Amino acid sequence: MHDAETDTFWAGDIEQLQDGKFYMYYCACQGSSPTSVLGVAVADKVSGPYQDQGVILRSGGAIKDDADYNATEDPNVVDPHVFHDKNGQLWMVYGSYSGGIFILKMDEATGKPYPGQGYGKRLLGGNHVRIEGAYMLYNKQTNYYYLFLSFGGLAADGGYNLRVFRSRQPDGGFVDSQGQAAEDIRGKVGTTFDDAAIQNYGEKIIGNFTWKQDGKNVGYVSPGHNTAFQDKKTGKYFVMFHTRFPGRGEYYEDRVHQLFFTKDGWPVLNPAPYDGETKTDYSGDQLVGDYQVVAMDKLITEEPARSKTTTLARDGQVTGQITGKWTNRKGQGTMRINNKTYTGIFVSSWDPYQKAQTMMFSGINPQGEPLFMRRLVRR
Repeated sequence: MHDAETDTFWAGDIEQLQDGKFYMYYCACQGSSPTSVLGVAVADKVSGPYQDQGVILRSGGAIKDDADYNATEDPNVVDPHVFHDKNGQLWMVYGSYSGGIFILKMDEATGKPYPGQGYGKRLLGGNHVRIEGAYMLYNKQTNYYYLFLSFGGLAADGGYNLRVFRSRQPDGGFVDSQGQAAEDIRGKVGTTFDDAAIQNYGEKIIGNFTWKQDGKNVGYVSPGHNTAFQDKKTGKYFVMFHTRFPGRGEYYEDRVHQLFFTKDGWPVLNPAPYDGETKTDYSGDQLVGDYQVVAMDKLITEEPARSKTTTLARDGQVTGQITGKWTNRKGQGTMRINNKTYTGIFVSSWDPYQKAQTMMFSGINPQGEPLFMRRLVRR
């Protein structure tokens, strides 16, 4: 990819369109500058072989003789996600750092953008703030489009974390659980990687966190860059992402976690990787016990949120290192702790660290801060 000044391909996307064929949206980027190209290739089978249909977008130095390109306002054309809205219209959301995240209306017949849109509509970002990895999920039950994004940097010290906004329309306007508009997110003029300008936005669903297990800290470091999807057979929702781990440097693996929606229609992520669990209507007696609790804030930092130990009692009291009250209504729960109220979901899950089935809780407060809990298994 000479135009992109590299032969390195970044996060692409494969979607099956209405003609039954598979369209692979690929992007090549040099990495240290917004000089990307984004193209599409088509195949009859998802495994290929793919026939290149050409480049559909260019950015930065990949644009020949285009003095109008401004990397603080125009997108770096990487990280595409192509999707159909509830009415069958095809869209592509894309972008990374640079000028932000954009969305284009796509032509179902060609798999390419309709002409005359330029880079499309800006959803958020600008002045090189660290937001990337856009992915769209529609929930028929809530009738919202959920825009998943990764804030921060993906390296072990980058504070990568996953956040969500929602909208009734696929092209905006997206808001967070505080009602803040995503389109207002932008770094200050002349700044680069201005995390302070963005970190208060969005519903954060996972960031750096650790449990205490056998005297060691276990958990995730810089989890992000996700795919969000629904299993049509079971109706379950999932998020797949990559993550690093405490004390293991830049080594990373992929993880899949089940996604739930609160009674307010906001997503929360099961703290445990998916292992076949299915939420049911739990009674209060099924939930009592000693738990480790991780309360995350909205900061973009390499410092993990660390667990504290507490007890959920039958009388609704929370005691121990964290105190407060808790409620349960058929597995929909609230935790009133640290002068904050978290709404969320209980689900019995396999804990890979304790190597046992146990209860998990995932919640969110009105500020968009997540809470993870796991019940300790006494042996």
